[in-house]
Amino acid sequence: MKRPLIAAIACGALISSTLFAAASASAHDRDRSRPITAGTPTTLADSLLTPLSLDVDRRGVSFLSQDFAGKLTRIDRNGTATDLVTAPGGGSIGAVSTRRGNVYYSQSVGSPMLMQLDRHGVSTTLADLGKYEADNNPDQVNSYGFVDLPEACAAEFPPDATGQDKPVYAGLIDSNPYASLALKDGVYVADAGANAILRVDYDGDVSTVAVLPPGAPVTVTAELAAAQGLPECAAGLEYRFEPVPTDVEAVPGGRLYVTTLPGGPEDASLGARGSVYKVNPWNGRVALVATGFVGATDLAVSQSTGTIFVAELFGGKGGTGQISVLTRRSETPTVLLAPSGPAAIELRRNTLYVTTDAFVVDPATGAPQAAGKLTLGPLDRGNHEESHDEG
Repeated sequence: MKRPLIAAIACGALISSTLFAAASASAHDRDRSRPITAGTPTTLADSLLTPLSLDVDRRGVSFLSQDFAGKLTRIDRNGTATDLVTAPGGGSIGAVSTRRGNVYYSQSVGSPMLMQLDRHGVSTTLADLGKYEADNNPDQVNSYGFVDLPEACAAEFPPDATGQDKPVYAGLIDSNPYASLALKDGVYVADAGANAILRVDYDGDVSTVAVLPPGAPVTVTAELAAAQGLPECAAGLEYRFEPVPTDVEAVPGGRLYVTTLPGGPEDASLGARGSVYKVNPWNGRVALVATGFVGATDLAVSQSTGTIFVAELFGGKGGTGQISVLTRRSETPTVLLAPSGPAAIELRRNTLYVTTDAFVVDPATGAPQAAGKLTLGPLDRGNHEESHDEG
């Protein structure tokens, strides 16, 4: 019952144009006496088509994807936008990160690739992530679908069901590199199809860092069973959805933080099931940090305080979006801002860079519109530096 990530976003996102409706909100950090407060935001660039991935280098220059346009775009500090790469053949671009003048991004034209754009403007393929998934399928160790499904009920499902239509299935071959993080030892990739965190070294070798665990089981209601075309016997049973990693960030010491979507539906209809996990990159162990997010599509982490900022594409009142804060040693997120449709977020020198109105669709056609913005939201309490500074 997992829906493709972009399809899930498309089905759930008819987003208003109100920007940072709660710009005066604050969140208390237990490690400091003063709360975290966001100042008045500004719009740096607009007219962007599905800006779902973002990175900001040490100079304050932003690089983002316009996924459905298949473009990698640079936004200078004065707001000037320059398209650097256009995917051939109508392909998509995403998973943007930077390091030492190079820009890393995914390009999906057939098999998803991890690409490198060097400081001279030359783009080359670093790794074929689709091939790695086909050869290794890291999440085949996971079991998804119904938990303890009775044999009699299993017999009522179509005998020729395949893939996600099967009542119980192992991880499937599927690659959707949604986010990346370029560090000294390689580029870490949150693959939303593989349900895993990968590492690509700078020679192009790919390895699995960690496989995300299946989500907590959800009880299937009679209404949900009917809506999904499931046998009546499925009502009352528990179902484990796939985890969908959407971002990966590092903190001092090398640990990684990862946001996940719950594998569908991504809105709040089955509860706020988006999560943040901590990943040990040396042994692959994964620990849940917090849950309770709706459409957790990105995160930023302060390297000085450990505060985590999460973009919730479908969070907040009416499901129009919010940014939540998770302070150190806290398991409960607090709302900081309520921008419209936040998809990607980065922290750079006490400023949150956020892509907003990232998936506005035409109500008549359902087609995504070029209504996205890159906004800057200053934080008025100091020492919120970004989690890595290799850009």
